[in-house]
Amino acid sequence: MIPASARVAVYDAPNAPFALREFPLRPPAEGEVLVRIAMSTICRSDIHSWQGHRPNPCPGVLGHEIVGRIAALGAGIDRDMRGELLAVGDRITWSEYFIPGPNYCSDVLDLPQKSPGVDKYGHMAAATPPHHHGGFGEYCYILPQSWILRLPDALSDAEAAPINCGVATMIAVTEAAEIRIGESIVVQGLGLLGLYGAAIAKARGAGQVIGIDGVADRRERSLRFGVDVALDPTDVESGELARRVAAMCRPLGADVVLEVCGDPGVIPSGMAMLRVGGRYVLGGVVNPGAMVTLDANLLLRKMLTLTGVHNYHPRHLVEALDFVVAQRRRFPFAELVDGIYPLDRVDDAMADAAARRVLRAAIVP
Repeated sequence: MIPASARVAVYDAPNAPFALREFPLRPPAEGEVLVRIAMSTICRSDIHSWQGHRPNPCPGVLGHEIVGRIAALGAGIDRDMRGELLAVGDRITWSEYFIPGPNYCSDVLDLPQKSPGVDKYGHMAAATPPHHHGGFGEYCYILPQSWILRLPDALSDAEAAPINCGVATMIAVTEAAEIRIGESIVVQGLGLLGLYGAAIAKARGAGQVIGIDGVADRRERSLRFGVDVALDPTDVESGELARRVAAMCRPLGADVVLEVCGDPGVIPSGMAMLRVGGRYVLGGVVNPGAMVTLDANLLLRKMLTLTGVHNYHPRHLVEALDFVVAQRRRFPFAELVDGIYPLDRVDDAMADAAARRVLRAAIVP
């Protein structure tokens, strides 16, 4: 039975404390699914939105890395994106975004993630019906034109929650990098995205993965997620770092560099690490105003390929789930969610996540 209302953690302005507020619940409309949330992990973009570094409406509801169980199915929804039957009680995840319907980007360009009018869970105002459209709450409506995946019982909530954002994004990033067997890969930033990126690169056949991060415990942890050598960029001047990395990647330099640290200042160094004909994929510089000065002649003279990846294609969600299921015994994904908080401690969870006292905080209603 669906309750008449449920709680949502709402913030009224950037950096404001969260307050638990009740909003009404209704049966799901056609094309919708109502989910009782089991876990929602805090993505870095949640922190940036809360801090006001990226535009987000207020009073706002955050959270898009969500796992939950179906409470009710709306008309016209009975299968997930693989065609598997859905039923009340099934544990599911779903795409971090939904689109308004058929459009040129989706149908012709095969870029549904860039559809005009695309919107994201955890990126809408609390006043926008149906109110429950983020992970920091007890329930969430999956809205029409989303993509749903039923989760296997063997997967824990901690392993599953980041799949629809961090993992799927890095599936898209590593696909764009066209990683080939035996290649040398450099990962700039060893947060959650970087750790998944290293693990996926190894699973794709990379011969060597070099990780770069200024935080010692991140470097140490990365060695359990496919990184062969973890370097501290604060140890040396950026030019020397680039020369050191290039020398480690024989004969001419790194084949691929993945930027997932969010700092545009690392881009010139990343370009210097690449061999002639190398590929550079940007996946972390998502905030507006990420300005950088670089020598564009290097792009031309070294014949580099520079690619940006924002969001992901729905197929990457399927691949992300399959990757975690297949590799969960090789890489300890469950330990990446290292802070668990009840719904009434969202403030603590956000503070700890923002200060990097935990790698991935999780809200468990």
